Amino acid sequence: MRRVVITGLGPVAPNAVGAEAFHQAQLEGRSGIGRITRFDPSPLRCQIAGEVQIAPEEYLDKKEMRRLDRFVQLALIASELALKDSGLELEREDLTRIGTLVGSGIGGMETWETQSRVFIERGPERLSPFFIPMIIANMASGQLAMRYGFMGPSSTSVTACTTGADAIGNAFRVIQLGEAEVMVTGGSEAVVTAMAMGGFDVMRALSTRNDAPTQASRPFSASRDGFVLSEGAAIVVLEDYEHAKARGAKIYAELVGFGRSADAYHITDPHPEGTGAALSMQRAMQDAKINPEQVGYVNAHGTSTPVGDRAETLAIKKVFGPHAYKLAVSSTKSMIGHLLGAAGAIEAIASVQALVSGILPPTINLTDPDPELDLDYVPNTPREQPVQYVLSNSFAFGGMNATLAFKRI
Repeated sequence: MRRVVITGLGPVAPNAVGAEAFHQAQLEGRSGIGRITRFDPSPLRCQIAGEVQIAPEEYLDKKEMRRLDRFVQLALIASELALKDSGLELEREDLTRIGTLVGSGIGGMETWETQSRVFIERGPERLSPFFIPMIIANMASGQLAMRYGFMGPSSTSVTACTTGADAIGNAFRVIQLGEAEVMVTGGSEAVVTAMAMGGFDVMRALSTRNDAPTQASRPFSASRDGFVLSEGAAIVVLEDYEHAKARGAKIYAELVGFGRSADAYHITDPHPEGTGAALSMQRAMQDAKINPEQVGYVNAHGTSTPVGDRAETLAIKKVFGPHAYKLAVSSTKSMIGHLLGAAGAIEAIASVQALVSGILPPTINLTDPDPELDLDYVPNTPREQPVQYVLSNSFAFGGMNATLAFKRI
């Protein structure tokens, strides 16, 4: 099995765009959550979200933009950033050996809503001929391949909130098996829309801390009252180690393990004892051939929901035993909210940056710790603490779990 390394990072997050800016935002504990501006949220209980502050026309031409849903636009921007960061000279590469695997939990929600109104108000003959190509979840991978001429394996992952982690894990396997030398992979989501927000709102899944949006996402706090929905994208460039070494690439870290499982329990709630989450972490470490005591930091799924944070804490204790109280755990969702299909990918980037810098990102807003949750959640400020191995967790509606294991180079 070939070794796989990370050579390019492309985060497009609510609190920052680009690898350096995103890392700096984490070190500052900067929140990207605010009142929704993309539509009038006043009919909703939850009126806050994480919106990406970016002008897509700076990266894409206007004709192209009209034919791409926002989730694809964000994916292409993140891909451009990641590829530039990687230093790949595409004119010197065999493009048949570069693949794409970009996931989205929901796909073209904004287009779906817009075209639904057209259908109801004006009839089917007025639908856009681009309606279907704009909403399907695999179009981020497809458009990325077409944009650069990548002819390697191209597919997508659609596993709700584990999508980004699954995409990276599946791309990891592609390179391990020798099907490609480079994979451009990650996740993208753009569901800060009236219908999507309304759907999560009626489930009572979202925080309603509208008067203090930057404090609304508060994982592991006693006063947590739900997650904050966000948009964004995150793309990483994975490479065969020998390929990266041969071209003199800057290598951030090595991806050494991928584990996944199913809770087989409930459509939205995690298993109350964290059984599936524990299996996911155990399988990632088994894949990486490491012991629990070698892991120094876990980037938690940590959504800020009452049941989710509790189940993940129990899972970490189940997996790590006494070592659970020695390792650091934090949730970057405290700063950027929940990017759904992009969450696992943006958190993979945060995990890699923690390995490289030796500085662990904080869980902000942890001012009133839940007494039942007693691990070290790196409260409120970043911590200088070099670690050798990091796990990044992602858990999803439907009981899906995925964990990525990274190693410092």
